[in-house]
Amino acid sequence: MYCQACGAYNQESRTHCERCQQKLLVVSGAGGGDGEFLSEDSGDDRQSFDEHLLERISVLEEAVKRATQTVRQLMEVLHNQERSILINQTGLATVRELLERRDLVNSEEWSELWQNRTEQQMLALEKRERFLSLRERIRALYSGDQPRGFEDLLDDAEYALFAYDLPRALQVLRSAWRMDPDNYELAYFIGETLFNEGEAQEALSFFRHVLEVQPEHFQGLVFSGVLHHERGEMQLAEDFLRRATQLYPDSFLPHFSLGAVYAAQGNLNKAQAYLERAVALDAVPQALYLLANNLFEMGRLGLAIERLQEVVRLDPAFEEAYHLLGMAYLDRGWTRKALDAFRQAERLNPRKLRYQDLVRYLSGQEHAPLPSVEGPALELLTRGEASAARGDLDLALSCLHKALAFDPNNPTLLLSFAHICMQFDRHQEGEQATRRVLSQEPGEMLKATAYATLIEALRQEGRLKEGHTLGQRLLSESESDFGRTIAYYELAYSLAEMEEELDRALEYAREAVELAPEELRSFPLAALGWVYYKRQEYDSAVKFLARASEIGPTVDTLTHLGMALLAGGEEEAAREVFSRAREADRSPSIEQTMMQCMKDSARLAERVRQRK
Repeated sequence: MYCQACGAYNQESRTHCERCQQKLLVVSGAGGGDGEFLSEDSGDDRQSFDEHLLERISVLEEAVKRATQTVRQLMEVLHNQERSILINQTGLATVRELLERRDLVNSEEWSELWQNRTEQQMLALEKRERFLSLRERIRALYSGDQPRGFEDLLDDAEYALFAYDLPRALQVLRSAWRMDPDNYELAYFIGETLFNEGEAQEALSFFRHVLEVQPEHFQGLVFSGVLHHERGEMQLAEDFLRRATQLYPDSFLPHFSLGAVYAAQGNLNKAQAYLERAVALDAVPQALYLLANNLFEMGRLGLAIERLQEVVRLDPAFEEAYHLLGMAYLDRGWTRKALDAFRQAERLNPRKLRYQDLVRYLSGQEHAPLPSVEGPALELLTRGEASAARGDLDLALSCLHKALAFDPNNPTLLLSFAHICMQFDRHQEGEQATRRVLSQEPGEMLKATAYATLIEALRQEGRLKEGHTLGQRLLSESESDFGRTIAYYELAYSLAEMEEELDRALEYAREAVELAPEELRSFPLAALGWVYYKRQEYDSAVKFLARASEIGPTVDTLTHLGMALLAGGEEEAAREVFSRAREADRSPSIEQTMMQCMKDSARLAERVRQRK
């Protein structure tokens, strides 16, 4: 018999080929006697069927053989790539170590730039995959008279994306769109990319073009509605999102966004209807929280508590949900549950000194102003801080990244970038930025601000002891009352958070109060009150927290005061203070969630697939 793979002759008793070791399934040779495949009375039809079956088996065997060879080759290539990556990584690490030894590069700066570049390349990679999935549809929709030129531009954009050059790809795609303004798929891709880059105004113009050609385009309607909402154009936002909900009644995003629009308008009944529909489609914690907040405002405490309990079950780190749950428990008269909820919120997000206030204080001092920012960097800084104030942290970070490209060592830019990073839970980047400020040997007041920001970054990562050590270093290096005030404040706060050496924490807090300039006195007073709270001396805690809130009624101070009152048994006073804190806290988390949902292209793609 002969092997069907290599053709080698084999003894009839063998089951595998002697040469290539393939299993002998289809053989050829002289048949006779009992070994004949067909009997004389089986007919030509039976013989034809068996021959066809044998032929099919041979074809399948050949396909399996080729697939096996291909997989083997791919595994060899993969192993070679793995070895090459390991060698390159080792060489790069060696170069970095040599440069650091000779003080030619800074370790933190290297890490930060590496991380930033990685994020940029990952974004470009995501956009490349998205573009490749749409390219055939974009090309099929072309209606102009220069198909070759249009195809060349698409090739250029693809090459730019492969080179991780997103700005170049956008420039080329704009040129391609000008050749075919009715190509709604191309307009949508450009608009989506601009939206993710923070260019909301230009993105909106492209979504308008999409809807001019395709009035029922799902993403175009939802993107347009959310962008108009962000611009404060509520009626337009409502119109677009209402159309989206009517055309796509089984999609989460338009119902959630429209519910958020109505909630922002104070139209609680309509907001509840759309949010109930949204969470029925997809129980996203942020949507559940917004629904619970809406129910709380309507006075429907029982339903609000149920929804909030579902939120913290799905997302145990949702600090705002615990805070609102504490408010709902308090209104129900469940004091112990309320205090537990507030304490859980405090553990998740320890209240801190408002470092933006420190920056404003420093920048207002004629004798020690912050370094100036000029030109394009100043414009980007202003835009980034405005974006952070309204909750669009993605855009804020993007603006600060671009500003630092113009002036990479400007302490003002670095501190603003660090503050935004901490709001966005990107603590390591914030830490690296503040260390870059400290490496420049800044003046006393700028150094104190940088130390305070760095300690907060460490605190948010749970590295309280490291923060405490930095506070001691700041105290030893400070020559002014301002620096010592910040150092004593940080030392008192760190010990209070660790619930260690509370007597010494009390001494530190008192020293901070004694040394604090008038503009900052509310912060050490609040720290002193918080230390008394940790010591369970609630009367003293209420006294100093109340004084701090009279000077500067921040959300943090009011929340701590409410907790002290509640722990001391003054429920009515606590309810009033918590209500003041709630009024003062205009958290942008919901609008930020809307924008983040829009930027999550995977979620959008999933919704579209469900619709289809």
